[in-house]
Amino acid sequence: MRVITGSARNKRLCTLPGNDVRPTTEKVKEAVFSAIQFELENSKVLDLFAGCGQMGIEALSRGADSAVFCDNSKASVDVINQNLQTCSLSDKARVVRSDYTTFLATSKEKFDICFLDPPYYAGYYENVMSMLDGVMKDGGKVLCEHPDSVILKDNYGSLKRVKDYRFSKIIVSKYVSGGNDDEK
Repeated sequence: MRVITGSARNKRLCTLPGNDVRPTTEKVKEAVFSAIQFELENSKVLDLFAGCGQMGIEALSRGADSAVFCDNSKASVDVINQNLQTCSLSDKARVVRSDYTTFLATSKEKFDICFLDPPYYAGYYENVMSMLDGVMKDGGKVLCEHPDSVILKDNYGSLKRVKDYRFSKIIVSKYVSGGNDDEK
């Protein structure tokens, strides 16, 4: 796994061994970043259920101002910190070891972009999507990766689904805070 482009282009990223972390495939990652390429500059990013941190690191590499990486696993937090050092991006990042409910309920920060990729069958989607509404800036984007067997609602508070990107059995649903109908 590598950073696709930007200041950390082609840097190799570490991931955890085993099946506990399921990194986003390079094909899906490329498509997601193509869809938001003009929105990254100077943005504040949240990588929730960060795993190895690859989505937030890619965003930083492409010009995001800052990123918060949140994961409940100590091993994941250690790998994220290692990957940030490898990419020389630690100064733009904050890594938080916390479960998503505590982080979202207590966060005072507002984000422009959120990458959301929870464990597929743990049942987190409804709760986390409802809670995300409180930490997104108006016009903020949530990119939620999920299997096609998980059906998400069109709206969660002010978050409105504007587009789905399909990759075989994987879908990335794009939501916009404030629900701008013109967003595609």
